[in-house]
Amino acid sequence: MTPTWRIAPLIAVAAFGSATSASADDKNVKIGVLNDMSSLYADIGGPNSVEAIKMAVEDSGLRDKGWKIEVVSGDHQNKPDIGVNIARQWIDSDKVDVIADTPNSGVALAVSNLVKEKNAILLNSGAATADLTGKACTPNTISYTYDTYMLANGTGKALTKAGGDSWFFLTADYAFGHALERDTSNVVTANGGKVLGDVNHPLNTSDFSSFLLQAQSSKAKVIGLANAGGDTTNSIKQAAEFGIVQGGQKLAALLLFVTDVHALGLKTAQGLTFTESFYWDLNDQTRAWSNRFMKRSPKGTMPSMTVAGNYAAVLHYLKALDALGGNPHDGAKVVAKMKEIPTDDPLFGKGPLRADGRRIIPAYLFEVKKPEESKYPWDYYKLVATISPDDAAKPLEASECPLVKK
Repeated sequence: MTPTWRIAPLIAVAAFGSATSASADDKNVKIGVLNDMSSLYADIGGPNSVEAIKMAVEDSGLRDKGWKIEVVSGDHQNKPDIGVNIARQWIDSDKVDVIADTPNSGVALAVSNLVKEKNAILLNSGAATADLTGKACTPNTISYTYDTYMLANGTGKALTKAGGDSWFFLTADYAFGHALERDTSNVVTANGGKVLGDVNHPLNTSDFSSFLLQAQSSKAKVIGLANAGGDTTNSIKQAAEFGIVQGGQKLAALLLFVTDVHALGLKTAQGLTFTESFYWDLNDQTRAWSNRFMKRSPKGTMPSMTVAGNYAAVLHYLKALDALGGNPHDGAKVVAKMKEIPTDDPLFGKGPLRADGRRIIPAYLFEVKKPEESKYPWDYYKLVATISPDDAAKPLEASECPLVKK
């Protein structure tokens, strides 16, 4: 008869082996889409992002391999405390593995801290602040689509070199706006331009008149709109009412989406120069996917850059889980695998995920077409220049990310 002191360790080893095996074979995944469902950023992502992520789940083929994948969604209302509370509930009680989208940099920075604490994952597509892959980077967060560095080095550099050498900023008064103004100001001054001033405006304001008057009186050649979504479209509409462009000043939409142009109409938006990493009509692959998406879009629109980024990010996340052979429910481990395997999708093509969590892809400088140049629905952009992947992302040697070895 085996003594009980020998049986106990054997039972413990057997139990550990069973738990390890079960973990390795775990094919359950829960994805939480956290964004603005009802306010100024809802058209950029909102329900469209949820649908794009569902398409990624379907296109991954994992369900055919026996995986159970669930997608849930929540509205952070552009408030970091609400975003964190939703994320905490999802991770602690609902067993959500990964949070996606997070437009609003204040929300994204707060959620990024939480997912690191909880060892979950943040797949950021909507938030622009470059700090997520800079001084605030973590082993659990990926920024897939764009950032303020890309926007500044696209639009800011192009307009300054084209003669727009004096700037005044209208800046959304929170993390995103301040990061975008900071990064664009650096590019403007590095290219021989001057920043004559700035004014901060509240998020989701309806009246830009006093801010636009300050910009107009500055006599700056370029008025940089360091805002997004409804704030951008409202400021552009009201700038037209003030005759700002007709008076000789140029508007720089530092973050503009195809849904913004659709809302403005070509008559108002024509001539705007801006930077994106995705456009639905860029090539055969983007057109094919975007036409598929539009048939399913809850808003009946073509996909924005962030919607496309959500699809691509989740597709790569699921590819990493497949490579691991199961879901370890270990965020840092899955993100490490995402960085290890090559990225390749029909919307952005190939491009590595760097140590700092930034996906390296080209960016494109676009100009909005005149009404008479548009030949079919959603034919809004003309390509001005392609920005190389290396120029679109901050160099690793200049990164403040503590994950980067120098």
